[in-house]
Amino acid sequence: MYKINISQAFQRLEGAYAPNTIKSYYADVKHFVDWSVVIEVQPLPLSNTTLTRYIESMQFTHRYATILRKLVAIKKVNELLGYPQVEYSTEFHLTLRRIRRGQSAERRQARGINRDLLMRMINAQSDDLFGIRNRALLSLGYDFLARRSELVALKRDDIEFLGDGSLRAVIRRSKTDQFGRGRLVYGSTRSAELLSAWLKHLSFDATWIFCPIKRQTPKPEPLCCRSVSDIIKAAVIKTRGERPREYEISGHSLRVGAAQDLLISGHDLAAIMRAGGWTSVRVVSDYLRNAEHNIWA
Repeated sequence: MYKINISQAFQRLEGAYAPNTIKSYYADVKHFVDWSVVIEVQPLPLSNTTLTRYIESMQFTHRYATILRKLVAIKKVNELLGYPQVEYSTEFHLTLRRIRRGQSAERRQARGINRDLLMRMINAQSDDLFGIRNRALLSLGYDFLARRSELVALKRDDIEFLGDGSLRAVIRRSKTDQFGRGRLVYGSTRSAELLSAWLKHLSFDATWIFCPIKRQTPKPEPLCCRSVSDIIKAAVIKTRGERPREYEISGHSLRVGAAQDLLISGHDLAAIMRAGGWTSVRVVSDYLRNAEHNIWA
């Protein structure tokens, strides 16, 4: 009965939240439920005692920001199941504060891929169908300052090739634009050429620009977000000849590197936020802090 209720709670989120948000919520709630089973406590309805023990169990294995994110997901499901909202106790707050003070204040951020490294990553791609696709993906990811979810959501109708050899596109929905107001982005002549080369291999009625390849044939479905991260990491390893630490390179590294390059070239924070679709000054400032020293080269 308990599993059915959890399933019903997540069904209620569909359509109201982005699929990636629901997926993240589910993973966080599952972690909490699995932990509860191991120590033999009832996970829901929430109690301060259980939550305090839960965050204590993560203090040496999870970052403070990750713990906060998990708490948001757990409280949301508790609310959807009709249980009373839990008011955090003094002991809970003290425990959370100890965890925060015990961890480094410096947030671990993905390092940026600047233009020089981007070009080496593009040039290192193979000449087969995978390489043709990956070159276009890497180039557009940098030019558009795109999140990986934005890249895989791009459709043919979103792209317009311009008379000067460049291109522009509309990112119709994003993490910070859940209601689809859209964001206009621009691509270089390099991106236009690489994308044109890739589009020649797609069928005339193909919808998604970036798609998986099976048996040397592009499939009529969008590439998954994880594949974007894997393509970026593989290109970094091939170019640099070394494997970065897990948190140093992510699906955001192209976007971060492009933002850092814009800052170094003299663009102000407001322009960078518009280009990348950021709404939080704090988040983009974290990415841009010490930009010259936080770039893979």
